[in-house]
Amino acid sequence: MGRHTKDAAEEGRAARIAAATEHLSALDSPPGTPAGAAPGTPAGATREPVGGHPPGRLTPPPSAAYAGEGAAPPQAPHTGARHEHRWLVLGVIALAQLMVVLDATIVNIALPSAQRDLGFTDGNRQWIVTAYALAFGSLLLLGGRIADLVGRKVVFLTGLVGFALASAIGGAAPNFEVLVTARALQGVFGALLAPAALSLLTTTFTDPKERAKAFGIYGAVAGTGGAVGLLLGGILTEYLDWRWCLYVNLLFAALAFIGALRLLHPGAPTDRPKLDIPGTVLVSAGLFCIVYGFSNAETHAWSSPQTWGFLAAGGVLLVAFAWWQTRAKHPLLPLRVPLDRDRGASYLAMFISGAGMFGVFLFLTYYLQQILRYSPVSTGLAFLPMVCAMIVSSVVAQNKLVPRLGAKPIVPLGMGLGAAGLAWMTALDATSGYAGHVLPPLLVMGVGMGLIFAPAMSMATAGVAAHDAGVASAMVNTSQQVGGSIGTALLNTLATSAATSYLVGRRPTPATQVQAQLQSYSTAYWWSAAFFALGLVVSVILYRKGPPRQAVGPSEGPVHM
Repeated sequence: MGRHTKDAAEEGRAARIAAATEHLSALDSPPGTPAGAAPGTPAGATREPVGGHPPGRLTPPPSAAYAGEGAAPPQAPHTGARHEHRWLVLGVIALAQLMVVLDATIVNIALPSAQRDLGFTDGNRQWIVTAYALAFGSLLLLGGRIADLVGRKVVFLTGLVGFALASAIGGAAPNFEVLVTARALQGVFGALLAPAALSLLTTTFTDPKERAKAFGIYGAVAGTGGAVGLLLGGILTEYLDWRWCLYVNLLFAALAFIGALRLLHPGAPTDRPKLDIPGTVLVSAGLFCIVYGFSNAETHAWSSPQTWGFLAAGGVLLVAFAWWQTRAKHPLLPLRVPLDRDRGASYLAMFISGAGMFGVFLFLTYYLQQILRYSPVSTGLAFLPMVCAMIVSSVVAQNKLVPRLGAKPIVPLGMGLGAAGLAWMTALDATSGYAGHVLPPLLVMGVGMGLIFAPAMSMATAGVAAHDAGVASAMVNTSQQVGGSIGTALLNTLATSAATSYLVGRRPTPATQVQAQLQSYSTAYWWSAAFFALGLVVSVILYRKGPPRQAVGPSEGPVHM
């Protein structure tokens, strides 16, 4: 037994060294070396596609042989996509992510029209948004682990089909109950789709330079999805019908499905983790209670058991989940994933910026429509410069700045710009113009968001083991989604209180009502700026200095806890 065990261990060690050597050699390949081949790879050697052989195996030409008779060719990790199609895969992934992100805001503009059509009350209106947030936020970690277990292509395709069907049901909804059910189903399938998309990106782009470009584009899409949703929702509602805000997902899903079916590799990681049932129940229930509690704060007092009771229960469940992860044989969220300094900092950055940026998307939308009397389409167009600034800054940050300086100076700078832009917005009043007053802080915000999202998303999944890619990706979406839900509830509550306080002792004239609204918006901007200021401090403290450390290989990672 001892000799065989030792032999097996030595063989495993040799295989790991060979894989690491191949990966490092590939990074240092001289000009002219074929893509994906290490120096010294026999001329004409190619990587076999999926279909009978493990992906990534080097296939020698007929006249060549590997050094060492009988030695198995080195294996590269499963990338999830054919090497030559990786940029098309990025397009498919970005399209799916855009669909999921914009659906959180596209329905907001359609709500008044949907309410008139279906006849539901103001009290029920929030559930059109909350149903999606509850299902999406509470099931993301489970969706990420399912992607690790079943295979990312299968989960990605399932999420696309389910999301499209739920959108079709919502678009055809004859009443409020059907619409809310459809929104909840969208959240369920979005929780499968979002982490599968990001983990596919993580395992597809393993070259550091290409990975930087890919995450720059992906971060821009994820960050601008909310603004695109406002624009698209305005156009569809104004020129077609509110139902098209849901039907449009059928087009997005169809294009992404066709591309994914043709481009993505099937199969799951060879080192497949087992599902942690107790951990899944604890974290899903805990996140549900947290999101539900903060959502209730918009319509109930903070002293209501429906608010603090659910928040307290959620906190207890999440603490129990964290404790269980230290005891579980196959934890749902291995603590090595969030406890890495750069990854932990990235999750917190996504959480804080998700909470703060709603000060722009939500209250600036109110300001433009209710104070400056913009139409839904004009409101959406007003956000386009911010979107462009976000795209440019995210690509520049991920491709040029982070590889040289690391995330430590870049993400805090983005947080600082976000705080400055929101503080600038507090000066907006009833006589402000777009070009001179609204546009400048919007551009500052756009640059700041780009400096946060792309680096944070990349660092949150860098160096993670292949069998943890799904759950690490899910943590990114969970952080942003839960942060957004908390931010929306807190800012709405604070803004409403500010407006009420302003009206105390004043006659409710139209001018006074406008000033009360402006006071509520200003309060929301100040608190959002405070969120970003907190994010600046947190990211300065937690991120490591210097350029990101390169992992030995894409599938390298610590052993299971």
